[in-house]
Amino acid sequence: MPPSDRRPDFRLDGFEPASEAVEEAFWNHLDAESESMTTLATHHSPDGRNSFYVIHNGAVTWGIPGEPQLIAAHIKRDSSAMTYAFEHAELPLPAMAQSWLIKRGCPAAGIALPPGMGTTAADTATVALQRRLMRDGDHFALLDSYTDDTSSQTETVVLLQALGERVQKPFRVLLEQADLDSFTHTLREGAFETLEAAVDWMEDRSTPLPAPAPSTVRTAGPSVLPSAPPRTPGRTR
Repeated sequence: MPPSDRRPDFRLDGFEPASEAVEEAFWNHLDAESESMTTLATHHSPDGRNSFYVIHNGAVTWGIPGEPQLIAAHIKRDSSAMTYAFEHAELPLPAMAQSWLIKRGCPAAGIALPPGMGTTAADTATVALQRRLMRDGDHFALLDSYTDDTSSQTETVVLLQALGERVQKPFRVLLEQADLDSFTHTLREGAFETLEAAVDWMEDRSTPLPAPAPSTVRTAGPSVLPSAPPRTPGRTR
């Protein structure tokens, strides 16, 4: 990860939390571990009212194994009252964090990761899938994820469910594998008809990911949000 001078600057000098609840939540989710955080990408609106962040939280490494290490944060400032509020999501992949922020008004170009912030996509298939996740991330609900960073061949596996889509295989597994020697990564997607089949693949991993389903028309659905997993993949560090 980049050096500590990439710690997030939330630009809150002179601002007070909009409520006690905001103050407590901001401390618990952002401020308490800010010394271990690295800003991967940020965008500030020209009027100064909104700031968007993709953050890596290094403190997660010492917590519950497998937890998402990325935070998407949206700071909202009221310049008249000099108060702020915020919302955030803990997400496993940069493209998912970017998608979450884009759906909240951040320009896609503004939240792109600059060179050196994370590993580089190893092939065109990875680039294409990342772009689709950024664009269509709100077509899916996040059911579960597991990030394994215990070696130089790190990986993140993500379980999604399609929302409001007429598809035969609504459950998707994303597999990102990073090589920290070459500092590159690949991202692949597989589609499953049932939740059980998707979780079984995540636990077994003895066969390749099945081919992803073709894109379909979205009818409705909320943004990607973390939720309680139906079953946790049976892996430990």
